[in-house]
Amino acid sequence: MRKILGILFVFAIFSCSKKDDGFAIPPTVSVAPNAGLDVQDFMWKAMNYWYFWQEEVPDLADDRFPISETGTTDYTEFLKSELDPTAFFTDKLRFSEDRFSFFSDDYTTLTNSLAGISKSNGLEFGLISFTGSDTVFGLVRYIIAGSDAADKDISRGEIFTAVDGQPLTSSNFRDLLFGDVTSYTLSMADFVDNEFILNGKEVALTKREGLAENPIFLDKIFEINSEKIGYLVYNGFTNEYDDQLNAVFGRFKSGGVTNLVVDMRYNPGGSVNSSVLLSSMIYGTNTNDLFLKARYNNKYQAVLEKNNEDVRRFFLDKTSSGAGVTTLNLAKVYILTSQGSASATELVINGLEPYLDVIQIGDLTRGKNEFSVTLVDDRENRYIYNPERKNQIKVGNNWAIQPLIGRNENADGFSDYTAGLAPDFELKEDLMNMGVLGDQNEPLLAKAIELITGLVSGKRNLTAQFPVNEFTNSKMFTPAKDNMYVTEVPFIDMQ
Repeated sequence: MRKILGILFVFAIFSCSKKDDGFAIPPTVSVAPNAGLDVQDFMWKAMNYWYFWQEEVPDLADDRFPISETGTTDYTEFLKSELDPTAFFTDKLRFSEDRFSFFSDDYTTLTNSLAGISKSNGLEFGLISFTGSDTVFGLVRYIIAGSDAADKDISRGEIFTAVDGQPLTSSNFRDLLFGDVTSYTLSMADFVDNEFILNGKEVALTKREGLAENPIFLDKIFEINSEKIGYLVYNGFTNEYDDQLNAVFGRFKSGGVTNLVVDMRYNPGGSVNSSVLLSSMIYGTNTNDLFLKARYNNKYQAVLEKNNEDVRRFFLDKTSSGAGVTTLNLAKVYILTSQGSASATELVINGLEPYLDVIQIGDLTRGKNEFSVTLVDDRENRYIYNPERKNQIKVGNNWAIQPLIGRNENADGFSDYTAGLAPDFELKEDLMNMGVLGDQNEPLLAKAIELITGLVSGKRNLTAQFPVNEFTNSKMFTPAKDNMYVTEVPFIDMQ
């Protein structure tokens, strides 16, 4: 299970701009020699320059620690005030309204996770509790192909309530599910007469190193009532799979698809470039059409303005490998969302809105309208992680931070969706009727098919008995923000 919160990230700042701005981070205060505060020093200096809310955090102000002997002393004492890097980042540097910036004590683990590679058993699930209850239960969403879970008797819609015999609660789920233990056994349950009853089934799972999740979970074509409908379940914007995504759209195009449903209810975000590519595959490849404009903090924004440039992204006609982008040139697209749909998923919806009719079905999205970058202790590269510069990262400091550094506007200048993007047709997932992904009777897909064809399936229940009103899944979990990851839903008496 990937311990990564949903993010929108850029691998390099210059990948978004038309030219290299040719600047270096200006000198800042030094830490006292041999202070042993390399991690805190790196965090402060990287955040001081790049952080989107730098001006909102008094301790990150440019004049907080002047370049002087006194400044060095004060700066060193400030860094020493919190020796735990986790607490230092969270309590000293992060803006109070920032829900998404995070860190890792191992940049290799972090960058692998961003590429969809992790130590995982392949089970993707949500964690839910009912109002007024400390009890937590897990709801299986899907299984990653090629994982340990893929070989076990466990599937979408099943419920578990205990791990290694211990009932899940709001105080122990982190240790039981996201701790260092490699193997654990889930106790499965049924929901009967308004309570969870253990059904005797147990599933033993083992996390494996290096599991690579292909974000293209499923693609197929339906032909219903003379309509050719393409359906894609896309669970992460991972640029290593961009050419495979392009191949999917090649199959859609050759198959005569004229309607498209993109299921991103479990997609927490990822690469900006992949989001632009997906949008180009849906709408078109006119490289003069603006997809987004990025806005940074005042410090970096001033650098861009000095150079008479801004950071824009346009629709693409080629993938990073040079392959031509296959596009469906649609005037309308149907996108399935949940509260787990975040960041790059929202960027696609917002970026396409000025150009075509985006029909959103499902739940309110997460409201992640900023982007981030991986920063490491490599000042000469302005702290931006570059895999080709690993030998330039300061020896002994493996920490990385993933701070929010900017906000994206669409071609109409809109970026105000911190509260989430509201669906045109609200339809939360139903605990009692999860359905099978890719089955045309699965409730959210069935709603899209109904809107396209006018045909209503007789096998689905559009009135959710137990709507799953939560966004947590295993690949969105990070201990730094652990207060966010069990969402209560109202207890509904069905009798």
